[in-house]
Amino acid sequence: MKNALGRHVLCEAYGCDPKVLDDREQVENIMVQAALHAGAEIREVAFHKFAPQGVSGVVVISDSHLAIHTWPEYEYAAIDVFTCGNTVDPWHALNYMLKHFKAKDTDSSEIKRGVIRQGRLMSPQAT
Repeated sequence: MKNALGRHVLCEAYGCDPKVLDDREQVENIMVQAALHAGAEIREVAFHKFAPQGVSGVVVISDSHLAIHTWPEYEYAAIDVFTCGNTVDPWHALNYMLKHFKAKDTDSSEIKRGVIRQGRLMSPQAT
């Protein structure tokens, strides 16, 4: 992650198990376990079950967060994993989630966050 403060992985997960995507407890457990699997330290956990269906939630970790929004009726989940530093690999967390959501197809990309360009990063005191 040279010259970047963090890595942000965005994932479109298709063909997921709709029963899992609509179960707040299962989604929360999978996300918490994904964070732990990746070596993250969990700070806060917040999930919400929508009526008639769908779950949204976030696992706040010391290195940033894991977030999800599910559409069980489309067997789809929008997932993002943002990590800072070099100790937690966002792909480890994402792959754990995809396995447990039983995703059949995905479209994922990684964005470097806080890219430090020569002459662009200023100390907080200088701003």
